[in-house]
Amino acid sequence: MHANALLSLVSVLALSAHAAPAAEATVDKRAGACSSYTIINTRGTGEMQGESSGFVAINRRLTAEVPGGKVYNTVYLADASQNSALGTADIVNKVASTLRTNPDECFILQGYSQGAAATVNAMGRLTGASFDAVKGAFLIGNPMHKAGLACNIDVNGGATTKNVNGLSVFLGSIPQNWISKTMDVCAFGDGVCDTAHGVGINAVHLTYPTNAGSQKLGVEFAKKQLGV
Repeated sequence: MHANALLSLVSVLALSAHAAPAAEATVDKRAGACSSYTIINTRGTGEMQGESSGFVAINRRLTAEVPGGKVYNTVYLADASQNSALGTADIVNKVASTLRTNPDECFILQGYSQGAAATVNAMGRLTGASFDAVKGAFLIGNPMHKAGLACNIDVNGGATTKNVNGLSVFLGSIPQNWISKTMDVCAFGDGVCDTAHGVGINAVHLTYPTNAGSQKLGVEFAKKQLGV
C-alpha cells in the first residue's frame, strides 16, 4: 500500500509539472490584453457631430464582445473645406488627457474619409506613451491612401486596392512606424482612396457603412489589436 501511494504521488507531481507551462502561457496571454480601451471615432465630410456611420455597427459589436470599451467621437467641423486640423488636434489631446488619468488605457483609432485624413495626420504627433497606447488604427475611404503599403486592403480582405493612391496622398500618408498597426481599407472604385478606378466622392465611397466585409474587418482587426 505504501509503495502504491508513493507511486500515485509521483504521478500527480509529474502531471502538475507538465501542466504548469500551459497555465503560465494562458496567464501571459491575458496579461497582454487591454482591460480598458477607448475607440476614437472620426467622421467623414458632411456627417453630423457624433459617431460616424462607417463605424456604428462595428463599435456596437466590438463593445458588446470585448468588455471595457467606450467610444469617443472626435470634435471638429468635418465640412467641405477639408481642413481637419481641429480633428487631428482633438485626437492627439484625447489620447494624452486620458493617459494622464489612466496610464494603462488602450486606444483604437478609426477614421472615415476626411476623418481618416485627420487620423493619419495625428499619427506623427502620437509619440512615446501615446504611440504605445494606441493599439491599432482602422481607416476606410482614406484620401491619404498610399500605393504599396503593407496595411492596404480592400473590403473583401484582398489586394485589389493595394497599389492605388488616394486623392490627397501628395499631402502625406501613414508613417512607416504605424503601418504594422494600421488597416487601411479601400473599396475598389472608391474615388477618394482609389483614384485609379474612381473619381472623388462617388457611390462606392458611401458603401462602407453597409458593407459586410468592411464591418467584419473592423471588428476582427480591433479585437486582434486589443489582444483578444
